[in-house]
Formats: sequence, C-alpha cells, structure tokens
Amino acid sequence: MSAVGPASIVHPRASSPRAGIRRQWWRMRPSLGSEQLALLASLYFAAVFNTPFFSAVIDSGGLRGADGWVTGVALFVAIAALHFVLLGLLFTRWTAKPVLIALLLSGALALHFMRDYTVYFDTDMIRNILHTDPDEAGELVTSSLLPEWLLLGVLPSLLVWRVHLRRRPWRRAALIRAGSLALALLVAIAAILGSFQSVSSLMRNHRELRHLITPGNYLVSLLRVAGDGHGRRQGPKTPVGVQAKVVGRPAGAKPRLLVLVVGETVRAQNWGLNGYARDTTPALRRIDPVNFGDVTACGSNTEVSLPCMFSNIGRADYDKARIEGSESLLNVLDHAGIATRWYDNQSGCKGVCDGVAYRALAHFDDPVLCDGDRCLDGVLARGLDEALADTDTGLDQVVVLHMLGNHGPAYHKRYPRDARAYAPDCTSEDLARCSREQIVNAYDNAIRYTDSVLAGLIARLQADDGHDSALIYLSDHGESLGEDGVYLHGLPYAIAPRTQTRVPMLMWFSPGLAGSRGLDVACMRERARRPASHDNLFSSVLGLMQVATPEYRPELDLFRGCVAPAG
Repeated sequence: MSAVGPASIVHPRASSPRAGIRRQWWRMRPSLGSEQLALLASLYFAAVFNTPFFSAVIDSGGLRGADGWVTGVALFVAIAALHFVLLGLLFTRWTAKPVLIALLLSGALALHFMRDYTVYFDTDMIRNILHTDPDEAGELVTSSLLPEWLLLGVLPSLLVWRVHLRRRPWRRAALIRAGSLALALLVAIAAILGSFQSVSSLMRNHRELRHLITPGNYLVSLLRVAGDGHGRRQGPKTPVGVQAKVVGRPAGAKPRLLVLVVGETVRAQNWGLNGYARDTTPALRRIDPVNFGDVTACGSNTEVSLPCMFSNIGRADYDKARIEGSESLLNVLDHAGIATRWYDNQSGCKGVCDGVAYRALAHFDDPVLCDGDRCLDGVLARGLDEALADTDTGLDQVVVLHMLGNHGPAYHKRYPRDARAYAPDCTSEDLARCSREQIVNAYDNAIRYTDSVLAGLIARLQADDGHDSALIYLSDHGESLGEDGVYLHGLPYAIAPRTQTRVPMLMWFSPGLAGSRGLDVACMRERARRPASHDNLFSSVLGLMQVATPEYRPELDLFRGCVAPAG
C-alpha cells in the first residue's frame, strides 16, 4: 500500500471549475509597452480630466460656428498628444506605473475641484494648496469627493497596477520612444495648425483656460512653484524703512494703540454697512464707524493679498518676488520704535510678521470658543487684552489680529450655533449638498459673527483709558457663492469676479486719538465715499502713527488732509 503525503491532499472546493476560472482571471495581466500605456492614459486624461476645460471653451463661445467641431477635435487631439509627450518624458520601465498612478489619483482630485468649485490650478492656487494647514484641507474632503475619486482615480490606478510592461532591448526601446515622441509632437502641431486661427484666438482671448488643462496645469504650476522655493524667498529679507522714526508726537500724550484686524474671505457685497439687503452688521451700525464702501483687494486669495497689503509695493506695481523678499509694514513700525505684535487665528502670516512678536491662537484652550480643531474668532480678544495690559513700556503699539472670518467651505463652523440669524443654513462642507439660499445664509451668519467680534473689540478699546486707540478692519479677499457656477475664491486675478476682489474696510477712532492726532472724522467719512484699495494700507498706517520714512507715499495715505500735519 502506498503512502499518501500532505502534498497529495486536494481540497474538494479547490478543484471546482469556478475556482479555476477565478484563479485564471486574477492571473490574467494585460501586457503593454510603455508607449501604449502612455497613449491610453493620454486619451483618458483628454476625455475625462479635461471636461471642465471643454465646458469652459463652450461657455466662452470658442466652438461656435460651422467650424466649431473642427476646433473641438483639434483641441482634444492636441491635449492628448501633448500629454503623451509629457508621459513619454516621465516614463521608464520602473517609473511608468508609479507616475501614472500618482497622476490618476491627483487628477481625479483636481477634476472634482475644477468642476464643482471652478478652481483654476495656476501657480497661486498651487501655493495656496502647499501652504494650507491640515484643518483647512480636511474641510475640503467631502462625501461627494470620495465616490468620484474612487471611480475616476483609484479604479483606473488598480488597472494600471495590473498591467505588465513589456521589456525590450534598450536600443530598440530608445528608438521606439524617440519616434513616438516625435510623432506625437507632429500630431499636436498638425492639430493646432489645422484650426490655428480659432485655437490661437481662443487661447489669446482666454488665457486662463490653460489652467484647466489637466494634469498638465498643476504639473507645470508645481514646477514653477518649486523653482522659486514654494513661493517664499529663503534667507534675510531686504530691509525696508530702517531709518523710520516717529515725528511730531505731542508731548505728554497717552501711548497709542492701533488694532489692525485682518478679515478672511469677507466680500463687500454682503457687508451690511455697504447697503446689503440684510443687516449683517447690526452691532457695528450702532457704533457708526467710518466705513469704506468701495475697496479693491490686491489678490483673490490670502497667499497673494496678505503679503501685498502689508507691502509698500502693492498691486499697482505688483512683483511677487520683491514683495515676499522685502520687509513689511510691521518691520517699518518696529524700526520706528513702535511695538508690533501678530495674533493669529488662521494658518499663519505668510511671512508678513517675520521678525516681530507672533502668537498663534487657532488651537487655544478655551472650552467655549474652541472645539479642539478650530477656535472661533472671539479668541482674538485674548490678544487684545494682552496688549491693553502691557502699559509698562509706554510705547506706541500696533497689534494685528488675523481672523478665520468666513473661510469656506465650512461657513457654518465660523459662528456659534446660538448666533444663527438666517436659516436654513448650510451645515455641510460639501456645498453641492446645499441650496444656494442655504449657502448664503451660512455665509451671512458668519459675517454677523464677525460683526459681533469687531464690536466687542471696539468695546474693549472704549473701556480702556490707558491708550489713545484706533481700529482698522480690512478683509484680505472676497468669495464667490455660486454666481455663474463659481464657488470659493482664488480665480486668476485677471478673470476674478468682483465678489472675490471687493472687500469691506472700516475704521474706528477713540476721542483721545482723534484729539491728539487732530483727526477730522467728518473729513474721513467724506474720503470713505471714494474708492480705496489694499495699496492704501501701508502709507495710511504710517501716516496715522506719524512715522517718517522714504517709503511713505502721501498720495496713498487715506488720512492725508484729514489730520493735523506732523510737526
């Protein structure tokens, strides 16, 4: 009798025909060359990831007329061919699958935000993404994002992972690669030349459309940002106002305290003091500050606007490298002997406060104002209280309070639930789940909370008798709430709507400061009826605080003509 060893034992279910079919299917792996994989991926990119681009082309009128379909085909072929060239340069036997999977996963995310929020992936947007803190990023991960990402990003990635890439002798592989890249370039050129007049006119008149061509858009922008060190200059900044000094200060006057409140994502159109249909600023209306009704922001996002508004360069002569490589208004004040501090309930000062006292309050331990993830802007009163209590030095002070404001899409998290004035409000980070009425209600509730915070700060200054004080509030940029299908902010400045570039600004002065400075408040109210911009902030603060420096530009000083001249 023969012995039967363990290897001879066969499980009954393992030998079933169905199990065998399953094993054969799993072992089946499509075999492709790198060029074939690149071609399939390029066609997928053009057909799926570039739907926002083609929608924008249609909306621009670029496909109208008898030859519109020719232009559409030419654009599709050119986009596919150029992405084939891009992939051909990135692909090797070892990099092809990892690179393509990364592009599929990131491209599906880009598609979601381009289509649902009209995001353009230019260099400023990439900088915003790179400098976004985890809390802000987490609010953009919504329930509608996951299914789309799984379907359009993860599933194709699994298919790519199963592909077997064929090996070739290196000389043959090099010849095939060079020939395919050359052919793809010729195809792209032929497609563009075949409809050159229409394509060139479209891209010349709507240059922003190139920021929708995916994934080339964010890859090119990412390379540009990487080339300039993530948009931030490294090393010492160029000194500004090193010889600044306070002049004409009345003898025996109280120390001055200027509170600069930097708002976030508050647009002028929904600001009650600007004549909005809703009274979203009832507390400030009772205080009656000087309100500027026509103010233009330097940018459509924080990454641009914040450094710009504290710079002596500004929007009129905008130069990103110079602005971020130079000291800011706060450094000039510090050179003049004015104590400066920055209290932050946001994601940082974007380099503006380098070299001055800084304190982050976004995760302050306050059971009423903070939930462990974020703090409401009421926490900024802690910073003001510290400044008011510091009377030992007798120095003038400038305190910056950086708000979380109306940062979206989670507008409902910017105000306490018991402070809700407009209902029903959108209580989801996924704006697609809410009606436009609900979104606007949540946004307006957040403005009303900003109104109460500002009124509370002014009340603290009114109760203080140790300083001559003033408060200036100015938002960094606005927000789109679904107008023309656009949400959030950050569109390229050239095409950004007024909802993203018009912001509220107000000023309040204590009687002591108005008296010691010789300030005519009625004159300021008259000045507030005329247009202003972020470019006015730098020189206006220097003028109010009587700081003499060559960088001061009197034509940009909003107080000029309304205050007593410096002695």
